[in-house]
Amino acid sequence: MKTLTATVAACFLLTLAGSAQDSKDSDTAKKLVGVWEVSKSDDELPPGATVEFTKDGKVKVTLKIDEQEIKLEGNYKVTDKNKIQVSVKFGDEQIEETITIKRLTDKDLEIENKEGKMSAFKKIEPKKAEPKKAEPAKKN
Repeated sequence: MKTLTATVAACFLLTLAGSAQDSKDSDTAKKLVGVWEVSKSDDELPPGATVEFTKDGKVKVTLKIDEQEIKLEGNYKVTDKNKIQVSVKFGDEQIEETITIKRLTDKDLEIENKEGKMSAFKKIEPKKAEPKKAEPAKKN
């Protein structure tokens, strides 16, 4: 009977620990969603480039090189509270990388790639739609 109780307790604790981890991953994923602009980078991303993380796990990268706009699209997944697995297609090449989040707030993101190169981002607030002006009433 003690063995059964210990097994049930262990399963409960593992489930609880797994739920806590999922919650941390979920919090990271929620904060990550949005458009981020590169403010500083030791990597290949030039300042001004943008990275958009969507709720459904898509990632879009937009950057300019020699006045030519380049767009990359792919997928991402938060695999740990501080790891992002990214997969994007560039031409015929599939690029996959795991990135470490060094800092994430509602407005700032700092990441490190596998070579130890850092990039800093600022979150771009979505533009608010301007309220429509009421048309003057027509006189009959």
